Amino acid sequence: MSQNKSINIGFRGWMLVIYQFTAFFMYTAFTNYPLNILADFYGGATKISTIYTVCGLIGIAIQLILSGQIRKFNIKVFSATLGLCTLVLGLLIMFLPFSSANVWCICYTLEVICATMYATFSVSILVGQWFPRRKGTIMGIATIAFPVANGCIGAFANSVFATGEPNVSGAYMPFFIIFVIGWLIGVIFLKDYPEQCGCYRDNDKSLTPEVAKAMMEQELEDKKTTVWKANHLYACRDFWFIVIPEGFLLMFSVGIMTQTSAIIGQFEEQLSFLGGYAGVMVMIMIVGCLGSYLLGVIDTRIGTRKSIIMASAIMLLAGILGMIPNAISLLISMICLALFMGAGSNYTVSSAAQYWRREDFSSVFAGLNPIANILSTMGPMMIARLIYSAMGYQAVFMVTAIAGALSVVLMLLFKPSHVKEIDDKYRSAAGKPLDDALAGRM
Repeated sequence: MSQNKSINIGFRGWMLVIYQFTAFFMYTAFTNYPLNILADFYGGATKISTIYTVCGLIGIAIQLILSGQIRKFNIKVFSATLGLCTLVLGLLIMFLPFSSANVWCICYTLEVICATMYATFSVSILVGQWFPRRKGTIMGIATIAFPVANGCIGAFANSVFATGEPNVSGAYMPFFIIFVIGWLIGVIFLKDYPEQCGCYRDNDKSLTPEVAKAMMEQELEDKKTTVWKANHLYACRDFWFIVIPEGFLLMFSVGIMTQTSAIIGQFEEQLSFLGGYAGVMVMIMIVGCLGSYLLGVIDTRIGTRKSIIMASAIMLLAGILGMIPNAISLLISMICLALFMGAGSNYTVSSAAQYWRREDFSSVFAGLNPIANILSTMGPMMIARLIYSAMGYQAVFMVTAIAGALSVVLMLLFKPSHVKEIDDKYRSAAGKPLDDALAGRM
């Protein structure tokens, strides 16, 4: 299937981009910042990273439980409800005093679960349903939120500690306001499918409204009998070949970004010419924005597989350079990390939309995303423990290099043509017609 290379996505398409962008932005601010900047107020980095990991796994377990039924959900209502829960919990995280550390930890626990479900699961399904062919470009723009949010962490820290008394609520407020605006945009302007509000899939206006509506209704009917149930998905070797690299890209980008203060602090004085920690984070933000967009465009133009191979090779390079005990090598390594940081959150949407049928997208994504996020959720706790190991921060990058090399190998083994063969087998057994719907995406 041909890829539309324009980014003319229509008014509501841009509203969806803003919805996903602000969801990712909120997710980073309300789960990462406490780990990176505020952990000492609530029991230390080890404790908070453990909470993050456990809660993330709970959120993933919920996704797996829902995966068999997600095709029946009204995704717009589901995402809006999760967003509202995240918003309320965010307020509690902002305003609870340090003396209520135990209550704060409970709120943070629930926030991680809801934020994970909201930003990386429910809203992302909408992207796949609105832009099945152009999802790489759309997510490439939306995932710019990750480097932008991580670039703002220096300003957040400065705002917290600008006066003698830490001002946590004031520091969070700009991020909270952005989140509320994005959530309201999603509630007001979006539906499950573009055809439900007079728009077109992929903003393809070559279709008539009647044809677009008929295609949507047929897809909704086909969803009820998808052949890619969990047992078929997890039995497919190519599923594992692609989901493990996707998980590793998330694991090391998320994990390292939650410990940037400890890692960059190893060479704070040598990096003072950039403005120290805050300056490095701004550089990471700029490079990360570029990387998110470019890898997203590459995804759309030449395919998800090739884009993931490129991102994995960059991860390998980041690991090799980070092992060298030198400030400049570390800086280049962090720049490499920034290149794939945002794009890592793109690939579960892209692969489910590109290598499986539209009617199977929500079921496949509901299986891919939680497995990739199991690795992602373990990242902060693993990185925190590696930093305090005998090798220190270099251990982090040694493991990153190993994961990058393994990811390249697995992606070379991934064969879209084999996915189509399995799809044909299951459809034939189910008495469903065989066609070339997947042939153009190989």
